[in-house]
Amino acid sequence: MKIKILGTESLGVRGLSCVVEARERKVFIDPGVALGYQRQGLLPHPFQVAVGERVRQQIVSELKGSTDIVISHFHGDHVPLVKANPYQLPAQQVIPYFRNARLWCKNAHFSSPIVAKRRLDLSENLGRSLPEAEGKTDDLLSFSGAVPHGEPNKHLGMVMMTCINDRKDVFVHASDIQLLDSKPISQILDWRPDIVLTSGPPLYLRQMSARKQERVWENAVELSRGVRTLILDHHLLRSEEGFRFLDQISSRTGNRVICAADYMGRRRLPLEAWRQRLYQEMPVAKGWHKAYAAGKADTRNYRNWRGIKIS
Repeated sequence: MKIKILGTESLGVRGLSCVVEARERKVFIDPGVALGYQRQGLLPHPFQVAVGERVRQQIVSELKGSTDIVISHFHGDHVPLVKANPYQLPAQQVIPYFRNARLWCKNAHFSSPIVAKRRLDLSENLGRSLPEAEGKTDDLLSFSGAVPHGEPNKHLGMVMMTCINDRKDVFVHASDIQLLDSKPISQILDWRPDIVLTSGPPLYLRQMSARKQERVWENAVELSRGVRTLILDHHLLRSEEGFRFLDQISSRTGNRVICAADYMGRRRLPLEAWRQRLYQEMPVAKGWHKAYAAGKADTRNYRNWRGIKIS
């Protein structure tokens, strides 16, 4: 089994996209990308935008030849959008690859009107239905039922988890569970995975009370103890505090707890956490974002920061 993680917060963007090659199949999970549209009162820095452009290119490249495409839920950092903003992946760019692959999608239930409309728009533009995959299985893939996107019974809805078992290794993509509910943890451990990729908790948000943090800690410890390699990223690494969380869980359990950049052997780039620093060290021309959205500006002058070059 070969696992390639393309876009997460430790790799400079919002998302949890990855490609898994196993038993002559190429499974692309969550082929979407986004940048936090507003953070600390600032739009994405052009250096972030340049990283996002690179990730979008990688997603398009990897979709070519994908035999299976999985959509865990229809938030804009996990799926191509018909009405994408300048920092997301337009569905129109990838429609041919969706038409030629098996699709495995989260069911339509538990969806807000906005999310339901995104699902419908994508289906209409593809000219095909989006098969509902919750609870289904074939000889390689298994899918959970709907589990909470973070806390149960909240407005963010539900997600679908994916298990890939090639009879040698077991990989689980647990999407945006954020370790805030114990039921998804039990489902993951029932699959007996070797490697798990999932979203850690959003420690940067004020609503992460001491009680919630205690619950997250217990769930993270339980999951880490049952998994050889636990990859925590996404919401967790929108602040640098998330890296301390990784180290603390690893120290507690003695198991491997890392971020996506570590797994891929790449430099950690939590650019959303560094947005203010980017603006301070690399000032942005007035009106740049409006011009970029109109196709009248590019990232050419912003692709080198602290010796990090975006080709």
